[in-house]
Amino acid sequence: MDNVISVLESRGPLIGKELALACRMDTFNAWKKCTGSELILTRIVSKRYLRLDAKVEDFARLSPSIMREFLNYTVVGLPDQAGKINERAKILTSEITSISRKKIELARESVGRLIDNHKERDLIHKNTCFIIAGDVVFNMAHSEPRPESSTGELVKGSDLDIICVTENLPPGLDDELDDLFYREKYNLLMNPAQKEELDYVIKDLSLVSEQLQFNDFKKMVASKILAEGLYLYGSRSLFARIKKMVETAGIPGIIRSLEIKAVRDRVLAEQSLLEADEKWNKSALMALFYTTEEKEEIF
Repeated sequence: MDNVISVLESRGPLIGKELALACRMDTFNAWKKCTGSELILTRIVSKRYLRLDAKVEDFARLSPSIMREFLNYTVVGLPDQAGKINERAKILTSEITSISRKKIELARESVGRLIDNHKERDLIHKNTCFIIAGDVVFNMAHSEPRPESSTGELVKGSDLDIICVTENLPPGLDDELDDLFYREKYNLLMNPAQKEELDYVIKDLSLVSEQLQFNDFKKMVASKILAEGLYLYGSRSLFARIKKMVETAGIPGIIRSLEIKAVRDRVLAEQSLLEADEKWNKSALMALFYTTEEKEEIF
C-alpha cells in the first residue's frame, strides 16, 4: 500500500492501468488495494450495461468487466487530490465520448460510400436499414490496440458492429451487399491509417421477427442488439418499424430484468474478490474479475 500511496503522491491522480504499471503490480492486486482502502479515492466514469454471455448463469453479466473498468475507466487518487480526480475524470469521459462519436462517424461514412455508389442505391435506401450497435451506442468505445479474432492483426479498440436489415430486396442484391461489406471490412482492417474491425450481419425483416421470439441464446443476443442499436443509415421508416417490433415483443422489459440480475451479481463478485485470500481457487477468482475474451486483450 505504501508504494501505491507514494506513486499517487508524486504523480497525482492516475487511471488504473497507469497506476498498475507505475507500481509494477498485477492488475488484480492493484484493483484490490485501491478498492478496499479508505486511504484511496476512486472515480469510475464508465457506464455499465448488460452483456449476454453463454458461459454465465442466465447469460447475464455487466460490461465492462471489473478488470477493464479498473484499467480503462477508473481514476485513482488520494483524498487531498479530489479536485484533480474530478478534472481527470472529466477529461477521460470526454475522450471516451469522442472515440465513440468518431467510430460512429466512420461507420456512417463507410456505409454511405458503399451504398451511394451502388447502381441500386435508391432501392437500397428505401428497403434497407443500417443499425450501429456495440460499445459505441453507450458512449463506451475504446481505442486501445487489441488483436482481431480471425487474423491476429492489431486493431484500434472497439469494433464497428453494423446490422443491415432488408425488406423485399430483389434476388441477389443481399449477396452484392455482403460482398461490398466484406471488402470494406478487409480495407478497414488492412489500412494502416485506420486498422478498424468491422463486424456486420445482413438479414431480412422476416428473420428479425423470428429472432424476437427470444427463445435461445443466439436469438437473445440478436434481440438485445436490435433493442440497443442506433440508426446509422438507410430507411428511417424501416428502422422505426424494427424498434416497434422490438417493443411489441417485450424485449426492453426482458433486458431490464436481466440487467438487474447482472447488477446484483457484480456486487457479489466484487465482495468475493475483496474477501478472497490465497486459499481461493485462482481460476474461479479470475472468472469474476474478467471475461475469457478479455484475457488476451490489451486495454
